[in-house]
Order: sequence, then C-alpha cells, then structure tokens
Amino acid sequence: MSKIAISEFIATAFLLIAVVGSGIAADRLSGGNVGVALLANAVATGCALFVLIVVFAPLSGAHMNPVVTIAASLLREIEIKVVPIYVAAQIAGAIFGVMMAHAMFDLPVLQISAHVRTGTSQWLAEVVATIGLLGAVWGTRAHGLQTTAASVALYITGAYWFTASTSFANPAVTIARTLTDTFAGIRPVDAPGFMLAQIGGMILVLPVLRWWSRK
Repeated sequence: MSKIAISEFIATAFLLIAVVGSGIAADRLSGGNVGVALLANAVATGCALFVLIVVFAPLSGAHMNPVVTIAASLLREIEIKVVPIYVAAQIAGAIFGVMMAHAMFDLPVLQISAHVRTGTSQWLAEVVATIGLLGAVWGTRAHGLQTTAASVALYITGAYWFTASTSFANPAVTIARTLTDTFAGIRPVDAPGFMLAQIGGMILVLPVLRWWSRK
C-alpha cells in the first residue's frame, strides 16, 4: 500500500510540475503569443507523461488520475479498498506539484486561479478528452508498456489542441490547477463542471473498456 501511495504521489506531483511549470515558462518566453505558449505546454506535458508512465507503471500502474483508478476498480483490475489510497495520493501529489512549480519560478506558492474555463463546449470537450484518454490506456495495453506510454503521451499532446478545454481529463489535475493563477489555471468555481464531465466520460466509455479488457 505504501508503495502505491508513494509512487502515485511522486508521479502525479511531477505531472503537475510539468503542466504548470511548462505553462509558466511558455507564457514568459512566448512574447504574448498564446498559440506558441500552448504548443510548448503541450509538448512538455506529453514528454513528461511518457517518462512518468514508463517509470511508475511497474510500481503502481502510473494512474496519476482518479478516473483511471476508478475505471480500473470497476473493471475489477484493482481492489476497491485501494481506490481511496490512489485518489488521496494523486490529489495530494498534484497539489504539491503545483506548489513546487510556483517555487521554482519564484512565484507565491499558494494561489487561487482566476482563469475562466466554463460552458457547455468546454464540458463536452472534457467528456471527449476523458473518453479518448481512457481509450488510449486500455486500447493499447496489449501492445506493451512502451506503446501505451507513447500513445497516452501523444494523445494528451494532441488533445491540448483539438479540445476546447485543452484536455484536463483528470479530476486530480483539475483540483490542483485551481491553485495556480498562471497559464494552466482554472477558477475553483469552474472545477466541478470539469470533474463531472470527466466522470461522465469515464461512465460512457466503460463498456468499451470492459470489452477490451476481456479480449
């Protein structure tokens, strides 16, 4: 249990360091060009995801995401009693990662985001983003860890651009990003809509995941 908690905490912390840290750096270096900043943010996040999945998958599965953990539980791939351990470690790690990113870039460690992200189109985007992410995870597992890691990393890199929400697809990430008033932030009031959409996406794709897991 401790191995799972520590692995998920560290992996999710580094994921948020990548997301928020690259967003800060991209925003500072892009000269106000939001497209360039988003591209840099997406590429950095995708690169980090690949490495984190390869490193931590043998230890905890490298979920880094409550919807991945809950889906795995509903598919009876992990015991339901370990779900709270995974989710608590993911949320705590995500928040810690945001704080570390702030510290590295000499920003106030504790922040509240004022970045507006709301509306039907963005909620729909989160449903689509989550379906695609879970599909990438379960749909590639038969091909080995390296393929799954690359597929997830490439999917998230692309989904930054083809979804209106920039593809959070992760409740722990969503919670943590309410605590950064930087490029990657989301207002706390907007977070519940994103998380409900993410859970909805998981529910919609679950029958497909169940079919894949039985192949």
